[in-house]
Amino acid sequence: MEGINKKNGKIGIIGAGISGLLACKYALSEGYTPLVFESQSTIGGVWTTPLETTLLQTPRELFQFSDFPWPAEVTEDFPPHYQVMGYIRSYADQFRLIEHVRFNSKVVQIEYSGAAGGEEEMEGRHYWGGSGEAFSPSAKWELTVEDTVSHATEVHEVDFVILSIGRFSDVPNFPEFQPGKGPEAFRGEVVHSMDYAAMDFGSAAAFVKGRRVTIVGFQKSALDIAAECSAANGAALPCTVVYRTEHWNVPDYMPWGVPIALLYLNRFSELLLHKPGEGPLQSLLATALYPVRLGISKFVESYIRWKHPLAKFGMVPKHNFLQQISSCLIPTVPKKFYDRVEERSIKLRKSQNIAFCSEGILLDGESSPLETDLVIFATGFRGDVKLREIFKSPRFAKCIAGQDDASVTLYRQCIHPRIPQLAILGFSESFSNLYTSEIRCRWLFELLDGTFKLPSIKEMEKDIEDWDSFMKRYSGNSYRRSCIGALHIWYNDQLCMDMGRNPRRKKGFFAELFEPYGPLDYASP
Repeated sequence: MEGINKKNGKIGIIGAGISGLLACKYALSEGYTPLVFESQSTIGGVWTTPLETTLLQTPRELFQFSDFPWPAEVTEDFPPHYQVMGYIRSYADQFRLIEHVRFNSKVVQIEYSGAAGGEEEMEGRHYWGGSGEAFSPSAKWELTVEDTVSHATEVHEVDFVILSIGRFSDVPNFPEFQPGKGPEAFRGEVVHSMDYAAMDFGSAAAFVKGRRVTIVGFQKSALDIAAECSAANGAALPCTVVYRTEHWNVPDYMPWGVPIALLYLNRFSELLLHKPGEGPLQSLLATALYPVRLGISKFVESYIRWKHPLAKFGMVPKHNFLQQISSCLIPTVPKKFYDRVEERSIKLRKSQNIAFCSEGILLDGESSPLETDLVIFATGFRGDVKLREIFKSPRFAKCIAGQDDASVTLYRQCIHPRIPQLAILGFSESFSNLYTSEIRCRWLFELLDGTFKLPSIKEMEKDIEDWDSFMKRYSGNSYRRSCIGALHIWYNDQLCMDMGRNPRRKKGFFAELFEPYGPLDYASP
């Protein structure tokens, strides 16, 4: 860290969602100067534009800051969005983070400057940034920031950049259509779930009232919007959900009375899986325990089929539950969702492809169109595009883009081996993103403090390949979601060992093997 000290080390943090706030808190606690840029007028990231029915998807005890418990008045396992937002604001107030956030400030471009030899020379380096150090005395990042109100721009120079721009906002994902078969052929209205969520609750209800609505997608936003449309219009004007793939949408996290954490969030559950960088004994054990792994999946699936009439509506997935949890795709179903399907206020239609015509949309195998007035695409976002487009350098943008058949290539899900003095937080998912973002922040600032150094670029790239193979093995068709999935303890172990901390956080052999791990296990050093 020659030439940089904590008193003058500036950390540019882009985004004031949960990961950005955590990065700001740890930067302050370690003595750095954080500059946080947020394009919106408030903190909270995706929680600033929820749907009216949005609840926390992760059990509350897994979604909490290690040093800031939920207030006593919040008692529900899955609190509503306004309580989640209140909790995030209270955390920011407690650690005085707001005063370090520049609101309505959109970082439109970042540029690495001052590197000896330029970007071409960096291709031949053996260590991150040349030396493996987090800082360089000569190289900086320049952040071009636009005021979203006045549209004036200014440039800020920082020693290190943390991208916390999220992957579920800003750049909507739309399917591609053949010429003349896209929304331009439709005489109705087409929006993305992002546009619907941006409305206030009253306006959203009025927007769908009295209209034939078709929703494309089958993840959390699609299900929640369908439930809201059903409440607004009933069976007289049913909402149609068009989907490609059935999913194991969980009714709750207590299959047959057993907490799902006991099935997937302890060390025993991870013994059942092959792991990146595992040894021969671990590989043999995972192979031998395959029947147990399969049995746990069937156990959870049987509960979901009992709670939801999946077979009746042709909604039984062809993949197992492990594949879904390995892809971080475990949304809960809105209350009475299948009751609304039963009463015909929600209709389910499967189609791998859709095409527009003037009256509505054409589905696979249908000769007549599905007539509709409004189509809402709940088809996700292109977080990878956001990452690419923020770099001025085409070389860095290409590094982030990676290969077409691979997820974003990040060592420890935080550092790109060939982009120096920069980290990405909040892009790779886990079972609980807040929990994972916090331990990543700890790891990152231990790196910045020089507690440990990164291995060579080749070693980091080999580790990335191992994790990529793991994700491909267990994620199936949902691959590319950059998700550590059902290996969050194994992943946390790597971070703990890097930091020189004991990865075993429980007391006693059986507790270590069978008790679920959560945020409070990592509260102490």
